Amino acid sequence: YVQVLALALLNEYRVIPGEVVCQCVERSLSMIIGLLSIEIIGGVYCPLSPENPEQRLQNLIEQTQARLILVHSLTNRIFKNNIITYDIDTAININDKITNEDRNQLSNISITPDNISYIVFTSGSTGTPKAVQIRHRNLTAYTQSLVEMTAFKTSDNVIQIASCSFDNHFQDIFVTLMIGAGLVMLHPHGNKDLTYFIQQLMDKDVTVLEAVPSYLDILCQHLEIQNANECLKKLRTLSSGGDVLTNQIMPRLKKYASVPSSSSPSDGCRLWNTYGQAEVTITTTYFQIGFDFDCDKQAMSIGKPLPNYICAIMDEYFQFATVNQDGELFVGGACVFAGYFGRNDLTAKILMEINNDIFYQSGDLVRYDHQGFLYFKGRKDHQVKLRGQRIELAEIEKCLMNTSSLVSACTVIKWKEQYLVAYVQSSHIDEEQLRQHCQSHLPSYMIPSIFIILDKLPLNANGKIDRKLLPSPHFSSIHLINTIELLLPTNDIEINIHHIWCEMLKLSKISIDTNIFTIGGHSLIIMQLFHRYKIEFHLEQKQSGFSISNLFQDPTIIHHAQLIQQLSDTIQNLDDYPWSSLHLTQAKASFAQARIYLDEQIRFSSNKTTMNNIYVIPLLYRISSINNHISITRFYQAFQSVITKHNILRTALYLDTNGTIIQHCLDTNVIINDKKSFRFSTINLSAGEHEQNEIVKKILNQSDLFQLSIGHVINCHILRHTHSNHSFSQNSDDLLTKDDLILFTIHHACFDGASILIFIRDLSLAYQSNDLLPIDDNSLQYIDYSIHEHVMNMTLSQEFWQLELKGYNLTRQLSLPVDRQRSSTNQQRSGLASTSQITFDDETCASFINYASLHHLTLFQLGLSIFYVFLFKL
Repeated sequence: YVQVLALALLNEYRVIPGEVVCQCVERSLSMIIGLLSIEIIGGVYCPLSPENPEQRLQNLIEQTQARLILVHSLTNRIFKNNIITYDIDTAININDKITNEDRNQLSNISITPDNISYIVFTSGSTGTPKAVQIRHRNLTAYTQSLVEMTAFKTSDNVIQIASCSFDNHFQDIFVTLMIGAGLVMLHPHGNKDLTYFIQQLMDKDVTVLEAVPSYLDILCQHLEIQNANECLKKLRTLSSGGDVLTNQIMPRLKKYASVPSSSSPSDGCRLWNTYGQAEVTITTTYFQIGFDFDCDKQAMSIGKPLPNYICAIMDEYFQFATVNQDGELFVGGACVFAGYFGRNDLTAKILMEINNDIFYQSGDLVRYDHQGFLYFKGRKDHQVKLRGQRIELAEIEKCLMNTSSLVSACTVIKWKEQYLVAYVQSSHIDEEQLRQHCQSHLPSYMIPSIFIILDKLPLNANGKIDRKLLPSPHFSSIHLINTIELLLPTNDIEINIHHIWCEMLKLSKISIDTNIFTIGGHSLIIMQLFHRYKIEFHLEQKQSGFSISNLFQDPTIIHHAQLIQQLSDTIQNLDDYPWSSLHLTQAKASFAQARIYLDEQIRFSSNKTTMNNIYVIPLLYRISSINNHISITRFYQAFQSVITKHNILRTALYLDTNGTIIQHCLDTNVIINDKKSFRFSTINLSAGEHEQNEIVKKILNQSDLFQLSIGHVINCHILRHTHSNHSFSQNSDDLLTKDDLILFTIHHACFDGASILIFIRDLSLAYQSNDLLPIDDNSLQYIDYSIHEHVMNMTLSQEFWQLELKGYNLTRQLSLPVDRQRSSTNQQRSGLASTSQITFDDETCASFINYASLHHLTLFQLGLSIFYVFLFKL
């Protein structure tokens, strides 16, 4: 897959070494395929988080000057038409074989250690994000450092947690794959679903886990609630980084980690506190925390430099600091970055030559003790860390100043180590305007929790904003002042949710229409809410499709209550009203849809298969008479009308963030106006039946005939004969003539044999009436059937058959008809049921799977055929 995509980037998009290629995908296999493809052709990998607002993504793309964005099924609708995108899932479904010539083309690409490997954006003090450029030699040296420390081994299984906007994302993926360790990929939001996350830790035998301290704290709290004391015992390395690790978290971590034995210190878990910056390739220093570390008496150190790193501490006069003297940390060595993309001015300010080596000026204040251990003391500027994310407050302030000309001044502070508070000088602007502007231009973690609007900001003697004199924020008071009317819970679900919110946020009253992010909520609070809801309302994720992503979309009590009510109704009440329209546009795929989707994605995506579109249903009709005067324009309108009436003909199938196959009925206008999702074409035939057959065959084997992820499931092809003796065709190009063909190609995921009569009937009615087909809003759609299929209670059916078969010994002899009388003494062929298990080696299994894929057979079909041959040979 990586080679196929790499060749597409080279040959179709002419990507050259050193060119920036952005990738905006959720955590998935597509993420790995995309980044490796970019790397092997010498491109510069630049990840973009799908969670960023559209305007910010647009700005970042312009900053990198990238002309191509890689996307996948979950992100292919984020970008507008003026941006060139390529769907990675398309490459996965390409069936072309990789030739030796292709391999040679990839092998001949020249990449040097000084070429840029990747770009990662960090918050910018000038108000614009900075693009940090890391060379291949930086990444290689960093990998060597981790291997030398034995932080990573080839026998390890590393779990990928970090978002692609966080530089640890590169360590999780690049370093793990470079040393040959196992990489465990979670679902896109799998790191937020702690029950699922813990299950993956245990099932996949994860040995390396690195996360920010706040995440580890929430994880330990969850383990304590679940009484899951053994879940982290398999870890060999447990690392905290990205923010200050407090002594309060350490006792919890030590409780769940495996203590090394005295006889073999290499056994058990090693606890690390790490520190670093993106500009010096992820991690700079490390400190191994012993299980005898006294959290009450000892200060937490950030440790010593990794191999290949050099640390220097300098005072304000750029002289080397002495022991226990605070100073600014400068970092040198093999991992110092190449500079900020397109900002040589900023690069020059933070790179300094010390003793003939290039050092990065970090802006962090540290000190070191007699043993050489470093201790973090703070910042020399206003940069802050919030839940592991590095934030320049000036970037938020610039965004606020751009909200309106009515904002004359502003400042932002970090409050209680968890929240951002914005102070705005203005008399004619409200909090909602400020919040909406920030939500449109900043990532979620940079949006202030509280906006305090003042007539005038306090100034010091120098005319600068005096942060010490700013009024102290308070969530409850701010909330009550800004709320015209306090909306109280109105039903049991809202009352329960209100109680949970008040308990978590430590507030006495919350209006049910209040956004949780305006009263102190953040992503970690949402994670805790997700698990509380599952327990409180008995929501089993597999049954209800309850996803944590739903909670982020409308984070108010009233909307959360509506979501839970809807889920509860879907599960509990459908049996009482078994065949009524549910008016849903999105639900789990039916069993048949899921089977077809998976089969097409897995079995027929093999490079060895020679046939595309195994699930196409072709309907070919010939115009037998010209008496009916078939107009192409009217026929096109009728075709649109049928698609409008039947939701299933505009339904997309894709994997959601939880790995569930979802069917999503798209809006009619979205499908009809999107050329990728809807196709109505006219093809001119010169002459001859052979050409006609070849064109039909070519259409049926088009690799892009369908695209389930965007709802492209139906096409109409008009095949016209250009040389015709009928004078009728000369009067209008809009009319079909005798022997012209109409070819419908429809995907089996939305159509079957029983659908044909309905489709043709409605198409005929729409054409004859020359109007839209009447639509009954209460009519059943396929999505209604699939919902009932999933929640149908099979208990009565099971009880019926168990009762019917009671008394039968189903494991004994079956009374089946035979071609000749069997001897009662011939026990070799007695008809007794038995089970035999045969294990084949890996090579035989691989040959078996490849043969099945090549000949379009299921594994069951091939296995049964082989068994029949075996019986025949007896």
